[in-house]
Amino acid sequence: MTTVLTPANPLTAADRCDRCNAQAYLRVVLISGGELLFCAHHGRKFEPELKKIAAEIQDETEKLTATPATDEER
Repeated sequence: MTTVLTPANPLTAADRCDRCNAQAYLRVVLISGGELLFCAHHGRKFEPELKKIAAEIQDETEKLTATPATDEER
C-alpha cells in the first residue's frame, strides 16, 4: 500500500464521505479498482480493513489542523 503525500487531485469540500456524507479527507484507491472516500473519523475507524484492500491511500487529514495563511504569508 502506498500513502500519497502530495495528491495529484486534492480533495475538495464537494468530496463527501461514503459512510456519513461529511467532508472527505481520505481517498482510498482499491486494489480491485474504484475508490472510496472517508471523513477523518471513518477513515480512522476503518483503517485496519482499508489497508488490506487499498492500492493507495490519499490522506489529507492535516487540513483539519492547518492554520490559514495570513495576508503577509500569501
